[in-house]
Amino acid sequence: QVQLVESGGGLVQPGGSLRLSCAASGGMFSGYAMGWYRQAPGKERELVARISRLGSITYADSVKGRFTITRDTAKNTVDLQMNSLKPEDTAIYYCKFDSVFANYWGQGTQVTVSS
Repeated sequence: QVQLVESGGGLVQPGGSLRLSCAASGGMFSGYAMGWYRQAPGKERELVARISRLGSITYADSVKGRFTITRDTAKNTVDLQMNSLKPEDTAIYYCKFDSVFANYWGQGTQVTVSS
């Protein structure tokens, strides 16, 4: 059974940093894209950052220059380093592994940016 488990969320002050990690298990993930999405209260889930299966990286305009996505394909992990956090970054953050065959989501981790 495929399982994605996120960690690293929490409460941070504006301007602070957090690092989210996502580890996948229970399957073979070569050829999968890996990404991070977020959903704020009352809003649609949106893409934050994504690495395609070939290694191309996409960032939402709102996080460019502040967030960095990295992956370890040998360990089936994807991380999101978040710097210069803003209150508008507050949301539940989800990791996603996807291919033409299947999509897998993690359960989400809360990130709250507040003084």
